[in-house]
Parts: sequence; C-alpha cells; structure tokens
Amino acid sequence: MTTLLLTGTEVAQLLLMADCIAAVECGFLALAEGRAPAPGVLGTHVEGGGFHIKAAVLDGCYAAKINGNFPSNPARSGLPTIQGVVVLADARDGRPLAIMDSIELTARRTGAATALAARHLARADARVVAIVGCGRQAMSQIEALKAVRPLARVQAFDRDAARAQRFAADASALGLDAAVAGDIRQALAGADMCVTCTPSHQPILTAGDVPPGIFIAAVGADNPEKNELAPDLMASARVVVDLLDQCAAIGDLRHAILAGAMTPSQIHAELADLLTGRKSGRRSGDEITIFDSTGTAIQDVAAAALVHKRARAAGIGLEIALAS
Repeated sequence: MTTLLLTGTEVAQLLLMADCIAAVECGFLALAEGRAPAPGVLGTHVEGGGFHIKAAVLDGCYAAKINGNFPSNPARSGLPTIQGVVVLADARDGRPLAIMDSIELTARRTGAATALAARHLARADARVVAIVGCGRQAMSQIEALKAVRPLARVQAFDRDAARAQRFAADASALGLDAAVAGDIRQALAGADMCVTCTPSHQPILTAGDVPPGIFIAAVGADNPEKNELAPDLMASARVVVDLLDQCAAIGDLRHAILAGAMTPSQIHAELADLLTGRKSGRRSGDEITIFDSTGTAIQDVAAAALVHKRARAAGIGLEIALAS
C-alpha cells in the first residue's frame, strides 16, 4: 500500500479551474442533499499567526487540511503567508491515499466557490471586477470569474503597490484590461463585481463605498478576528454564505451579528440553496449582493479527490510507503 505525495506545482497542473468549479459544485450539492455530513473546522492561534484544520467526507473520501497563516512571513522570512497540506484518505478503510500541498488547491477551490456564487448573484453582463488585496488568491478569483462571466477589466488595489502592479501584469497576460487603483474607491469605480481577499481585522468596505448592483465576494475572513465588510454594508445587501454556522462564527457575518446589524435569520441563503434552486439569486439590476466565503472542507475534499484521481491516471506524484 502506497500513498501519493504531490507538490504544489503538480496540484496546479492537475486542477484546472473549470474542473474545480464542477467538483466544488458537486460537493455543495452533496452537502445540500444529505449525501455528505456537515464539515468541521478547528482553529488555533499562536504568536504571529494561527492554524486551522478543516475536514470533510465526500463520496468515499475523507480529507483533512492543515493550514498555517502567518501574515508577516513574506517580509520577515520570505516565506508565503499561508502554508499547509491536505491529507486524503479512503473513508471506507482509512487508507491514506495522498498527501498534497494545500496552497494551489485552496486558492482554486476558493475561486471556484466565488464563481458558483457569481452565477446566481452577479449580473449576467458583469464585465468589470475590483480586486482588493492582490496576493495569491487574487489570480484564482479572476480565473474563476472569467469562467462564468464576460470579464473584460480588472481594477486592482493593494497597500503594497508593487504587488498590485505584478498582479495587474498577470491579469493582462490572461487577455484582460488591467489597471492599478490608487485606493479602494478608485478600484470600485464602474465595477460590477468586487472580491476582497485581505487579512484585514477592520472593515475595508462600508455601505457608502459600493455602487448599486455590485456583487461582492468577501473571501478574506477565515477566523473570528478578520473582518472586511462593515456591518452596515452586510445589513444593506442580499447576503449568501457558504455555511451559515461557520460564517456566524468566523466570517463577516459574525461581526454584523456582534454589532447588532443582523441576525442569522436575515441571511438569504447558503450557497447550496442557490445551486439546488431552493432559493433564488439576484432579484434586480441594482441590488447589492454579497457572498460571505469562509472556505469549507467540502470544497477541499472535492478538489483533493479530483487531484488524486487525475494524478493516478497520469502517473504524476511520488509513491511512498508510510507504513513500511
């Protein structure tokens, strides 16, 4: 019995965005239809950062992801902010099937969820996206949105101007018109969609900042301290979450609840409700819609199982005998 070891480069080679979107959609549908148990998350804070563990079961596979998040890494040591691994096991007998780098997988499965939300919450003619925070996640977000909307222009803002310039160059290489904005409001000017992917602990968008009709995907908040969207913005919009209980505990929804601006009952839907048709999406052209994305283990197991299947078929990865 061997376990497959896969690097980040190999994961990126195997996990194409269109396929990742389809796999993540199947995962959310399984969750909605009771074919997969509710996934779990465990967070631990340490000095300078923290770790979270997310785990789920889907279609005979179990995946557990351990990610470390240390925002000062790039400046302090040159290491990435986020590092981690996914362990994929056979849920029927416990065999460890694969151990793979989690960074590309996390970036792509997060983008995939945004794409699924955008299908239902962004206007069909949405062509301009504002990207706030130009780290690794930003590129996956535009790749995903490009798959579901006629994306033509990217307006990027990051406190690190050089990073924003690098991101704009990468976006241009995808055939998009890309510009670097001097501030967030400039990035939002004329935007149909906005993705916030920052580690901010203070709101960076308020109700007064955003134009009518915009779709916002907030993907940065993945622990109780992080907060990108102000409570007044959350309360003014049609809000969809990936998982209600999880967003109430660690997402932007948590901060809106603590501020007394919203209750969990005011959330329009979970993402799976849109995918099954139990709930509707956007109602009008000028409605503000929000996807509060905290990231779920169902996305991880769906993507990891696909990567493992593709790797076995292509003979990619290093075989190791863990029990020897």
